[in-house]
Amino acid sequence: MPKLPRLTAREIIAVLEKSGFVLSRQSGSHMIYKNAAGKRATVPFHGPRTLHPKVLKSILRDTGLSPEDLEKLR
Repeated sequence: MPKLPRLTAREIIAVLEKSGFVLSRQSGSHMIYKNAAGKRATVPFHGPRTLHPKVLKSILRDTGLSPEDLEKLR
């Protein structure tokens, strides 16, 4: 498995939107994205801060995207 890139919340949101996810709702600083297949991902939005690798891995697992897909959509 390739090493995960260091991304901010804005960058991962752009990738999610390119792959068909839309903002469903927001609860405080957490943005919940859903796609047509019913998959859901929660992105903690804290300005320009970089997401922790475990959080990024969790988002990828929830969305079904691989690190290779992430690199293609960036």
